[in-house]
Amino acid sequence: MRDLYRRLGIPKDAAPPTLENALRRCDHQSLKVDAAAVLGVTARRRQYDDLHALLNDLGSLRVGLGLTHAPHWQGDVASDFTQPPPTLSRQQALIQKLEAVLTQRQRRWRLGLGFFAVLLLVVAAFVLGRLTA
Repeated sequence: MRDLYRRLGIPKDAAPPTLENALRRCDHQSLKVDAAAVLGVTARRRQYDDLHALLNDLGSLRVGLGLTHAPHWQGDVASDFTQPPPTLSRQQALIQKLEAVLTQRQRRWRLGLGFFAVLLLVVAAFVLGRLTA
């Protein structure tokens, strides 16, 4: 299934006049006929948008599982709903999350130690003040 919005170069929430202009500019005859039949009728467009969202979700799931198209499919109709592969592996993403949590915990620990040290100095000054008085 082709991504008609992408093929026509219009956003998914394009108004009817924008759709008509895109159809007029389109040189590909079968694409023009398909888009007019599907996107030109409100009920069909709603169904297409639902199916489109489902296919995008499936494409995201495939990428998450590492299932992308072979190089000979890239740029073809079959890759309309394929998301780009993630830049980080799952392990690298997990390591980054753990490092962020660790940094946050260490920062809290340092703040806690700083507060404890100040409290200890105040108590020591109070006790020393009492002893000398």
